[in-house]
Amino acid sequence: MEPIEILEILAIVMAALGVVFGVLVISTVLKRAFRYLPQLPSLPKQKPSKKQKKKKRRTERMSKDTASEGVTFNDIFMFMIAVPLVLLWVGFAGFVIHSGLQDDSVLEQIEGYTTLIAILGGPALLIIKDALDVWKQEQAEKTAFYKVKAQAVIDYNDAAQKQMQMIEANAQQQEHKMEASVLPKVNAKKK
Repeated sequence: MEPIEILEILAIVMAALGVVFGVLVISTVLKRAFRYLPQLPSLPKQKPSKKQKKKKRRTERMSKDTASEGVTFNDIFMFMIAVPLVLLWVGFAGFVIHSGLQDDSVLEQIEGYTTLIAILGGPALLIIKDALDVWKQEQAEKTAFYKVKAQAVIDYNDAAQKQMQMIEANAQQQEHKMEASVLPKVNAKKK
């Protein structure tokens, strides 16, 4: 198979992926649009029995809230444009290297291939750089979170230790007061 035929196959595969992602985008937009249309009347719901009634926990509500956020435009954009572009760039570069080692005719046309790799590589490198920046930001947020969490544990342990010391000091004071009030009575009985 010649390199041109493989490029044509890759282009067809990428076009098919683009169509699939386009259908996903349109279906997501339509779902969101139809969500706000008035609902048709439905049958009255049966009241659940006392056993069936169960108070929802706050965590259940929170997980449903975060699940309802759904797919954003940026998510769709990344999967439609960025991911296929980066994969195409890496795949084509690997293909050119492999073909260049196997076939001398590829080396004769290497300028055209390197130009194509450079054209695909510019946006692909920007996407990879942005992805790495996002990853760095997530790591920085995790680090900051763990620092705050560690400081909270240290503060909690310190406060617990101070509270235990205060309880022990109050208990000792109470013992001393009790001993001080008992000693005069004992001394008075001896006389």
